Amino acid sequence: MDTEIIFLVEEDSVSGFFARALGHPIFTQAETLEELKKNIRDAIRCHFDESELPRIIRLHFVKEEVIAL
Repeated sequence: MDTEIIFLVEEDSVSGFFARALGHPIFTQAETLEELKKNIRDAIRCHFDESELPRIIRLHFVKEEVIAL
């Protein structure tokens, strides 16, 4: 049993937020960050049995920025 699960979170200015778990086939999205957190919790509960639920959810925010030279 893993005690922690890590999600990579990306923000899209049009669609909102996308999250995917590292090492597990769990993906979700939402328009707001609060909604995304709720969706992540729901997705984890659907993916794991009650006895296997991770105790910690870590969100790793990925931000891509383009600058001109």
